Amino acid sequence: MEHLGLIRGAAVTPVIRVANTKFNTDEIIASIQQAHEGGASIIVLPELCITGYTCGDLFFQDILYRNQLIQLERIVASTTQLPGIVVLGFYLRVENSLYNCAAVIQRGELKGVVPKMFLPNAREYYEARWFASGLDAAGKVDSVYLLGNFVPFGNLLFEDSAHELKLAVEICQDLFVPISPGARLSLAGAHIICNPSASDELVGKSEYRQALVKQKSTDCFCGYIYSSSGVHESTTDLVFGGHCMIAENGVLLEQSRRFGRERSIIYADIDFDRIKSERSYVQGFEQCASYYNDTTLYTNVSLDPLPVISTADRVSRSYTKTPFIPHDKAQLDANCRESFAIQTAALAKRLSHTGSSKAIIGISGGLDSTLALLVVVETFKLLNKDPKDIIAVTMPGFGTTDQTYNNATDIMDALGVDRREIPISEAVLQHFKDIGHDPDVHDQVFENAQARERTQILMDLANKENGLQIGTGDLSELALGWCTYNGDHMSMYNVNGGIPKTLVRIIVRWVMETLLTGPEEEKGFCKDNAALAAALQGVLDTPISPELLPPGDEGQITQITEDKVGPYILHDFFLYHTIRYGTNPAKLLALAGIAFQDDYDAATLKKWLTLFYRRFFSQQFKRSASPDGPKIGSVSLSPRGDWRMPSDADVSDWLRELTDIL
Repeated sequence: MEHLGLIRGAAVTPVIRVANTKFNTDEIIASIQQAHEGGASIIVLPELCITGYTCGDLFFQDILYRNQLIQLERIVASTTQLPGIVVLGFYLRVENSLYNCAAVIQRGELKGVVPKMFLPNAREYYEARWFASGLDAAGKVDSVYLLGNFVPFGNLLFEDSAHELKLAVEICQDLFVPISPGARLSLAGAHIICNPSASDELVGKSEYRQALVKQKSTDCFCGYIYSSSGVHESTTDLVFGGHCMIAENGVLLEQSRRFGRERSIIYADIDFDRIKSERSYVQGFEQCASYYNDTTLYTNVSLDPLPVISTADRVSRSYTKTPFIPHDKAQLDANCRESFAIQTAALAKRLSHTGSSKAIIGISGGLDSTLALLVVVETFKLLNKDPKDIIAVTMPGFGTTDQTYNNATDIMDALGVDRREIPISEAVLQHFKDIGHDPDVHDQVFENAQARERTQILMDLANKENGLQIGTGDLSELALGWCTYNGDHMSMYNVNGGIPKTLVRIIVRWVMETLLTGPEEEKGFCKDNAALAAALQGVLDTPISPELLPPGDEGQITQITEDKVGPYILHDFFLYHTIRYGTNPAKLLALAGIAFQDDYDAATLKKWLTLFYRRFFSQQFKRSASPDGPKIGSVSLSPRGDWRMPSDADVSDWLRELTDIL
């Protein structure tokens, strides 16, 4: 049983009565127990929740102060059997000042006390009336005597060394300042920041809070657990909505509904392995830490090993099946538009730089060549060039079907390009004769000879026409090596190399539904938008195939790519998590099990993941010699940029980790 690098956090808004410490503590203890039963290992409750945040001058009353410490001791004692940590707000007298603090508790022990550093004292807030800033105290006082023990105080880092996981605390307003304590604590090593807060509700403020939490988790490459006071605080002047959020690396994993009158608990599984991977990969984080971080400011506090999520546990977090494709329609539209713009801008530069008067592209009637041709046409419009200078070539061979042939010719005709047809069968048969290959043997030679013949035709035609030969292969094919070396693997410039197969389909559909039809239709996109839209639908309805084997008796495609290498939706999932986050095989299989639980059983997922690793490692030599092309998204396999891997690396360790599963 292996842990997945995930830990469950909970943000709680309890029901309270202002200044009623006994009632509040009963509720806090019940909340902690409920969150524990929900699987949470990090439980965060609001600021000053033992007393209530809105006690005002009652904070100066000794009875309130003494009673909240008595109740804090009850809370600590209630956690004796709980292996996780609890973070909650209370206040503490240190020498002659009161400090708004957070207590960090584990297994019946007060592990540390963190004071609030930045006090809001304008508009509706006036905390400086009651509390002192922790900025000075944190540098002078390193421990306080509390509940019968000396307890670490100040700038604290809480470390679970068993899982190489560090946590830290900042309190409410600390988040809202330009350089927050949480940011510096992240640079000091904290992977997850906990924020017990009391933030009132104003029109538009919840969106502002949400943006702050998401941005902080982005800037700091961290998880962020934010818990705020609810509607049972005093409403003399303010209303509190109980806004709770859990974020990770800029993604809001979960947030609460505000203004609820019952106890609220939200949960989310934070991927601390992913956080570590991001920090290691983005060298700027460590450089920033080296420049700005002063390790002498922080005291490390050891935690007992926290419960983390393993392969045997149920993961509450969801994973999209299509990580390259956003679910939000507006974002999807924006991404498609930007991808298309990046491709056209890249090709425009290359055409201008090379002085190429024409573009030459092979058209198969499949998805990849269709997208590449659309990009070329858009680029020529950008450069005010005649589409007749685009030489689009269909090269029917042994496996070409009427379906793909008609797709290809319909698209070329609708776009108004220079359509040419060069059959390859005769040339390939001559080649078989030259090398002594039996054309009835449909092996790798039979297939690859066709791909190389097509590339030779396009390259030579480009030389003849002073043109640039445009590649069409996509990112998924590069990952799997599903291309013929020095055949369709090669081009003079590849506009699709940064786009995975699942996204290729989406962009083609976007062109059809946005640029060719509907309210945003570009009337002059081509000479016949309706005909082109119909042709694109034909491409979308065609199975993915290299069409290198003869058709069936009824002329149908017999060579279906996904029957051979597996579903591209799976391989794009594997590719994204492997390259983007360095996810290990056991964890990747578990994540795929969550994402595709309704589509594939565990044995099928393991089969295709095993194939993915085998092909990814064995086919690196093709990626090492891949042509130039633009990076589109966060995952790229360019040997000159994002991915540098030896062509003879051994896959054994990756496969070995999968061997014992199932």
